[in-house]
Amino acid sequence: MRTSRFFLSTSKEAPAEAELASHKLMLRAGLIKRLGSGLYTWMPLGLRILRKVEAIVREEMNRAGAIELLMPAVQPAELWQESGRWAVFGPQMLKIKDRHARDFCFGPTHEEVITDLARKELRSYKQLPVNFYQVQTKFRDEIRPRFGVMRAREFLMKDAYSFHLDEASLDETYQAMYQAYSRIFTRLGLKFRAVAADTGAIGGSGSHEFHVLADSGEDAIAFCPASDYAANVEMAEALAPAAPRPAATEALRDVDTPKQTTCEDVAALLGIPLQRTVKLIAVMAPDANGQAKLHVLLIRGDHTLNEVKTSKIEGLADFRFASDEEIRATFACPPGFLGPVGLDRSKIRAIADRTVAAMADFVCGANKPKFHTAGVNWGRDLPEPDLVTDIRNVVAGDPSSDGQGELDLCRGIEVGHIFKLGTKYSEALNATVLDEQGKARTLVMGCYGIGVSRIVGAAIEQGNDERGIVFPQAIAPFELAIVPLGYGRNQEVRETADKLYSELTAAGIDVVLDDRDERPGVMFADMELVGVGHRLVVSERGLKEGLLEYQARSDAQASKIAQADAVAFIEERIKACRS
Repeated sequence: MRTSRFFLSTSKEAPAEAELASHKLMLRAGLIKRLGSGLYTWMPLGLRILRKVEAIVREEMNRAGAIELLMPAVQPAELWQESGRWAVFGPQMLKIKDRHARDFCFGPTHEEVITDLARKELRSYKQLPVNFYQVQTKFRDEIRPRFGVMRAREFLMKDAYSFHLDEASLDETYQAMYQAYSRIFTRLGLKFRAVAADTGAIGGSGSHEFHVLADSGEDAIAFCPASDYAANVEMAEALAPAAPRPAATEALRDVDTPKQTTCEDVAALLGIPLQRTVKLIAVMAPDANGQAKLHVLLIRGDHTLNEVKTSKIEGLADFRFASDEEIRATFACPPGFLGPVGLDRSKIRAIADRTVAAMADFVCGANKPKFHTAGVNWGRDLPEPDLVTDIRNVVAGDPSSDGQGELDLCRGIEVGHIFKLGTKYSEALNATVLDEQGKARTLVMGCYGIGVSRIVGAAIEQGNDERGIVFPQAIAPFELAIVPLGYGRNQEVRETADKLYSELTAAGIDVVLDDRDERPGVMFADMELVGVGHRLVVSERGLKEGLLEYQARSDAQASKIAQADAVAFIEERIKACRS
């Protein structure tokens, strides 16, 4: 590709609204242009990168035995009503009407469509297992689109759906997709982690997220450096303390805390570690009759509540935090001074985190304004918890649940997610096949998504510097930039650059020849900004010495190479980067 026949649209500054590095750099490099809120045009340079990501995704999906198709982006409401999700999916779904006033949506996902296809096309167990995939535009009406392609309303996604006769078959395909995803992100040149995750609104019995590791990531990941264990913080298990609960050594007593309403302030006032405090969180959840009932959750002062874990406790699936009015009605006390001592446990269920259940001589609210209670001990001062379970977020230094060491925390950007859907959608849409005995069996499903357009942004978040984007070799817009100085003025420079371009292109290298009439600094800056991995400079001075100038994007300085060896040198360097 020659820049004179291409379209570059770089700029020195990014719009003020751009926040993340990827958003700023994609706009500055001219990879995307904003059309509207959360809507972007992929410019020619950006599209080259996007297509390279797609190609790797397709190759590995095909290798894993998946079959590509393409489903409509616009979907009829009837399918979503049949699955029960039309009314509950939420405002992210863009609902539209056609000229006949029939309801449709711009598909945020395609479980209903593919299940409808399966119930019409799959008849026998002999057709199973089968795994269909597509690369398709999705639309989710984000309340606050931000971060460029990282959280756009319209985005490109690869979604796959597998169908099986039983769970054992699903497990096999799930593992095949896990391995395929690992190969995809490895080939893309990304540092990533596969983590156990919550199934969320999609549903199902199990799932893994694939995260590109980056400090700007929205998701917190817990991992064990000594093993392969990794999990979303929402799912990472906080084990019970290994040591038994100590014996009580302090007397129960109230302490004056006139202005201290947080565990941090109370610990500071009393001169004790924050780890010796306990906070009570009041929540409401409907009982069997649909009436709101109060429950109390107890966690250590330095820990935070894990709402996903809490929602999995029986009776708390639809919990919410109690209002100030509800708290005062029960405790006759304002928030900030609540504690478990003296509660009517016949009416209020007390759920303690595993760490709290192992504590002794702890400090908590006294259930009266301006006071806390110290020296609190289970059994002596209050009944044992009604339930002891894991309801907190893990912290760095917690033991790993696989027993291989301690946990560490990092940030990640979710770029892929695989689910074991089970029969959630096939039951709702009555998708069945006949088994060997001729009996109807409900199809068992799996679902596997990759954010194709998000990968580009995630790669930039992981790879950038003060000069611009540092793409992995596999998805750089070009592998090599030939930058001739004085291309339009010096015949020898022009002929040498043209010859190198022809020979390296013929060798299978993705080359851009910057034949613009620009100053060297502009051409160098542009190629660095857009993330071209290697640069070869042809100059009149260098040719007189039989030399060219080479610099990899990650190199601090350029080096001289012999003109006669240039093609072989570049081939070797680029092929090494591909492996």
